[in-house]
Amino acid sequence: MPQDIAPSAPVTSHDLAADPSAVPLSETTDGGPVVGFDLDMTLVDSRRGIGAVYRALAAETGTDIDVDLVTSRLGPPLEHEIANWFPPEQVVAMSDRYRALYPTHAIADTTAMPGAREALAAVRAAGGRVLVVTAKNRAHAALHLSHLGLEPDLLIGGLWAEAKGTALRAQGASVYVGDHIGDVRGARTADAVSVAVATGPCDEEELRAAGADVVLGTLDAFAAWLGEYVGGADAASAAGGGSGADVGGAAGGGRTGVGGGVGGGAGRADDAEGVGDAGGPAV
Repeated sequence: MPQDIAPSAPVTSHDLAADPSAVPLSETTDGGPVVGFDLDMTLVDSRRGIGAVYRALAAETGTDIDVDLVTSRLGPPLEHEIANWFPPEQVVAMSDRYRALYPTHAIADTTAMPGAREALAAVRAAGGRVLVVTAKNRAHAALHLSHLGLEPDLLIGGLWAEAKGTALRAQGASVYVGDHIGDVRGARTADAVSVAVATGPCDEEELRAAGADVVLGTLDAFAAWLGEYVGGADAASAAGGGSGADVGGAAGGGRTGVGGGVGGGAGRADDAEGVGDAGGPAV
């Protein structure tokens, strides 16, 4: 069973005040890559589920929320999105209410992204370790993963953008896969290879401009890329290249080889289901 997957429980902004980056250090792998994945729009398509939560919130409060607009820009902290629809003094309360509604409305309508299961299997076939590092709170992220049968070795919630890099570095991650420019920033903070998938709100051009080392159209292409990346690292090591630095470049762009990852970060979140470009508690 994956570590740090919490049971379902009511989640509030107060709960999210705890430091989610205080995670255990990774166990070493047998030379395989430690690969981190974002959750929403990288491993799971949560647009319908999140849309259902916003519709329920709108119905309860009588607020006119453009749900299609909201679900077109998933990624950053929830409070940023909530602030577009409610006055400042209601943002915390409405965010808490959103989270209370989430398990009932969001889980069943969320599906695995094409290639998600194959991507996790490819990491394990390479002798590696799978992390899920998401801005979503761990309880809700765990519900999605359990419902869809996706089992990471470690689930870390409540981190956004650069703060993801802190956790990735602590776990020795050499690759981070995500769909948002905030994920690119997290990977770069960790000095990990940034593998971007153009399945979320950011298109390929935007992801490249943000500094992604590799841009894939969909996660379906990840397993083949990983095979090239790991193979290149093995070749570099056999040739005296040590840790395989810059192997990612040979496989379509990269920063560090297998086992790499140094850096730092800031900007935590708790559930990236909003709009904006800075840290703060989210869904």
